[in-house]
Amino acid sequence: MNKPLRRVAIFCGLLILALLVRVNWIQFVQADELKNDAHNRRVAIERYSTPRGNIIVDGKPVTGSTTTDSGDFKFKRTYKNGKMWAPVTGYASQAFDANQLEKLNDGILSGTDDKLFFSRTVDMLTGGKQAGGNVVTTLDAKAQKAAFEGLGDKKGAVAAINPETGAILALASTPSYDPSTFAGMSNKDAEAYNGLQKKNNPDEPMLNRALRQTYPPGSTFKVVTAAAALENGLYDDVDAKTKSPLPYTLPDTSGVELKNEGNIPCKDASLREALRVSCNTVFGKISADLGNKQMMDTAEKFGFNNPEIDTPVRAAESIFPKDNRPQNAMAGIGQASNRATPLQMAMVASAVANGGKLMKPYMVEKLEAPNLNVVQQHTPQKMSQPLTPENAQKIQDIMETVVKSGTGTRAQISGVTVGGKTGTAQHGENNKDNPYAWFISYAKTAQGTPVAVAVVIEGSDTLRDDIAGGQLSAPIAKDVMEAVLAGDK
Repeated sequence: MNKPLRRVAIFCGLLILALLVRVNWIQFVQADELKNDAHNRRVAIERYSTPRGNIIVDGKPVTGSTTTDSGDFKFKRTYKNGKMWAPVTGYASQAFDANQLEKLNDGILSGTDDKLFFSRTVDMLTGGKQAGGNVVTTLDAKAQKAAFEGLGDKKGAVAAINPETGAILALASTPSYDPSTFAGMSNKDAEAYNGLQKKNNPDEPMLNRALRQTYPPGSTFKVVTAAAALENGLYDDVDAKTKSPLPYTLPDTSGVELKNEGNIPCKDASLREALRVSCNTVFGKISADLGNKQMMDTAEKFGFNNPEIDTPVRAAESIFPKDNRPQNAMAGIGQASNRATPLQMAMVASAVANGGKLMKPYMVEKLEAPNLNVVQQHTPQKMSQPLTPENAQKIQDIMETVVKSGTGTRAQISGVTVGGKTGTAQHGENNKDNPYAWFISYAKTAQGTPVAVAVVIEGSDTLRDDIAGGQLSAPIAKDVMEAVLAGDK
């Protein structure tokens, strides 16, 4: 071969080699990146080429699919009682992608996940159409209905957990939205979606308040402060007098007093009495006596300051702040920069109810193939141990006093032991806005403790002077607990 031909042959060989390298690079290295690219329309076409699998509650689907004439898309998502279940399912939209369980489990629901390899292989060999699998949740339909209907037209949220496993039983948020209204590609769908955005709707119906919104927890946080006092040896007898003056002056201030709500017996009150009537002075002083580090350590064992609590939908981080002495005292009564999600406060009640052991919260029990074979099963996991069993029993004892004869009597259930704590958290500059109404609780029977609940009312048409956790939130918690207990019988 002469020299010019040899050069041409080498050049052509290099071109072929470059093509081979490029093809392999695209197929193996960039495959996932290209597959997940927002501009790759083939992914969306494939996602809606067949009916999606379903999200299951109590053995029944709360989702569905219907045929559509949206150009390339053959099917679109439908929802049963979409407003009630939106905080759980999220949405799947031809035009606006997906979120929450719909997004996190899209591969299973659309039938493209590698976990469904065997099912897809059988479909190829038999000529069957690709089908989506199912996401089986831990949710309790009756508890969810009680939570959603209890919130009604009020702005707020409910989170309920099985303390023994961490399974989420209810996750309600109001106001809510119906994902069906923008599941397609039409102008009507776009108008519905845009009307739900914060800039167009200040009530933020698409905000999942149970998981993604934090609030000052108010007096419900006194349960954590009481736990810190016991765990750190500041007090060991819940019926012994505490060293709590009245009035109590915040440390490092020029006479700034921490006040109680109303004329209540808080001077040197025991932990039981202080929790029963909700003494700010007692728990503010406990927080100051323990110091910021010990308070923060205890709060973190309950889940605060953890940015990665996945249910699998990620919850917003609840914050117990690193702060100066007077602000730390205020944080000890659930004010100042102390912030918590409803899920976080349900976790607090859950840990107390479960003998001091906090289980990791989750809402997906298992993933199923189209033929209903289980491809992934959740195993309950211990998250932490905020309390010894002995101290957990002491906190249970005083929380049960709150419901028997304190601020939480509206949560009483006949024949059932209920522990709880009310909270009314200050809100707005100089507390000018209506306060948040909180209630956390658990219910236990001879068979165990199947439920712990947190309720927060962010806004309602109730007069300011009538807003209190015991009045607004406790009845909702009671209804949710009763719904779970009825299902356990």
